Amino acid sequence: MAIKKIMCCCGSGLGSSMLVRMNVEKILNKLGKSGIEVTHSSLSDASETAADLFVVGGDLAAFVEHLPHKIILDNIMDMNELESKLKEWI
Repeated sequence: MAIKKIMCCCGSGLGSSMLVRMNVEKILNKLGKSGIEVTHSSLSDASETAADLFVVGGDLAAFVEHLPHKIILDNIMDMNELESKLKEWI
């Protein structure tokens, strides 16, 4: 499956999701991946048609159980974890 859109989600769609979005973009640039749209939003916007891949913190894992393609982060500040898990999808 080709990933064309990644949505980073948090409870309100403002703080941690924006931070994770910026980190995802940094890693995609580092890996030389282009053409992938990265957005951030609240969990209420997370539906199967909203993105190809969703990224959330572990505290919100239960809220995205219904989504087929997701990355659950143990530590949203850990760039190594994020990079490792992103590489599994892109």
